[in-house]
Amino acid sequence: MEKKLEAQWIAGFTDGEGCFSIEINKHKDGSEQVLLSFTVTQHVIDIQTLYKIKEFFGVGIIRQNNAERFCYRVRAQKHLREHIIPFFEKHRLKTSKRVDFCKFRHVLTMMERKQHLTSEGRAEIDKIRTTMNRSKYSSFNASLKDNPQILERLKTKLRQENKK
Repeated sequence: MEKKLEAQWIAGFTDGEGCFSIEINKHKDGSEQVLLSFTVTQHVIDIQTLYKIKEFFGVGIIRQNNAERFCYRVRAQKHLREHIIPFFEKHRLKTSKRVDFCKFRHVLTMMERKQHLTSEGRAEIDKIRTTMNRSKYSSFNASLKDNPQILERLKTKLRQENKK
């Protein structure tokens, strides 16, 4: 008999494999739609993990991204508010993904208040969206370019560690 997933495992797995995203879709008629989604993506070999996560939350869908990748996705605002948000408030993410979660939660609150229906609200959401899911490595690399002495200290430390 297989064990059910534990909450802390899901939080940790999300830190590594999950994504909180905001999309703004522009329609031909000029209108815009704001879409929020919580997604976890896996190779087809590990698709059972996605089904277990879906079973744990009791909401969402599994869909194919491409030939070898599948994702578990929750988009319904009600499901995000009632299942996903409370879970990650209780089981805090440990990486920089926590910041994306907080921004995601804020935008969901804005949408519940209908602020996304105003041009000012959409502009704020778009500004938030552009700051999310940035690779921590790209900002780290940018800081190294601005501070070459940090890179030199890291290289020195690495050489010392390798001599041990």
